[in-house]
Amino acid sequence: MSVTTQQVGKDRIEHASRDELQALQLERLKWSLQHAYDNVPHYRKKFDEAGVHPSDLKQLSDIAKFPFTTKQDLRENYPFGMFAVPREQVSRIHASSGTTGKPTVVGYTAQDISNWADLVARSLWASGTRPDDIVHVAYGYGLFTGGLGAHYGAERLGCSVVPMSGGQTEKQVQLIQDFQPSTIMVTPSYFCNILEEMERQGMDPHSSSLRIGVFGAEPWTGQMRADIEARAGLDAVDIYGLSEVMGPGVAMECAETKDGPVIWEDHFYPEIINPETGEPVADGEEGELVFTSLTKEAMPIIRYRTRDLSRLLPPTARSMRRMGKITGRTDDMLIIRGVNLFPTQVEELILDIPELAAQYQLVVSRNGNMDELEVLTEIRSEFEHFDQNRRDAVVSRLRQAIKNNIGVTARIQLREPGQVERTVTGKARRVVDLRQKP
Repeated sequence: MSVTTQQVGKDRIEHASRDELQALQLERLKWSLQHAYDNVPHYRKKFDEAGVHPSDLKQLSDIAKFPFTTKQDLRENYPFGMFAVPREQVSRIHASSGTTGKPTVVGYTAQDISNWADLVARSLWASGTRPDDIVHVAYGYGLFTGGLGAHYGAERLGCSVVPMSGGQTEKQVQLIQDFQPSTIMVTPSYFCNILEEMERQGMDPHSSSLRIGVFGAEPWTGQMRADIEARAGLDAVDIYGLSEVMGPGVAMECAETKDGPVIWEDHFYPEIINPETGEPVADGEEGELVFTSLTKEAMPIIRYRTRDLSRLLPPTARSMRRMGKITGRTDDMLIIRGVNLFPTQVEELILDIPELAAQYQLVVSRNGNMDELEVLTEIRSEFEHFDQNRRDAVVSRLRQAIKNNIGVTARIQLREPGQVERTVTGKARRVVDLRQKP
């Protein structure tokens, strides 16, 4: 069942006053804390150990009294220990890939799935997508929340959905040509693969039907946005989400402003904390993003540490606060010879050089007691005729930019077009760490 333009495009809560929104948040936050305490043994134990009770929440700032939830908590309660309803009331189960241990499992009641679809529909409307559009979904389907989350939301909005999933890049291009979708939902790194395949086939990406790209599931820079928009001739907007909190649609950038994703604060209460101390910081200051769910039935999540580094910004296109671009993750920060480095910092420098493609990989190794960084990058196809002297000049520019802006001396390996490892179905592998773990 689709929702009407009146329901999505003019949703009153998106333009409510701050006082009205905060009153709703407080009411829902009290419910969520009590729901978790009453029905999830893990939360009852954590709250009791911290000496807090749901009734201690008198104002929104009191949330800082409550303990954090981490990915490790979810793994320790694998598979269904974090559920707050009987398993028979759980309509769907998703899980992470579990590449670093047990997967993190999340569950949804029928109402949770309906709310999720509403929020993705709201997000798609904010992107400029409308009910009569065709939406090509190239996020992976299955246990990953991306594909089905995008799918249900697009259907809820009233769109025609192409459930392509990831991979089969040649077929992706064929179906885009044949079905003429106006919106694509995909990771930005994989969309770069699709653009390369279009160009390989002799197709000008500007001639495609795509006018909106809804990109998420991995950090990407403003420079990558500019690069994609220039190559593809579409509006590239940022959707944010994570399975532990819901999936795609926790926050969404509005096409008219493109100034950071709006957090749907009627369903998720955001905080920014100092990742070292755990103390909340003021809006506008960078730190780790933390979320508390306000309406989730099957699996309420209390003060979940996302590990994403961002800022809370004032409202613009909607009355809800925005989040700044993800600058990195506390768990993907590299320390190279005492210098803190995030992959997105290198990405920005690569994309500042017109001759270099968006594909890259950082390889970290150790020579004796010294860490070494090698940056694998590619020359763009339109510059592959460059002779060795001109290629050496490009390499020198990137090496100097990394040294000047980050403070690390890196080896640069400039490869031919298509020679840096590509993502096939999901997030790009930006870092290969070859250092021996202690």
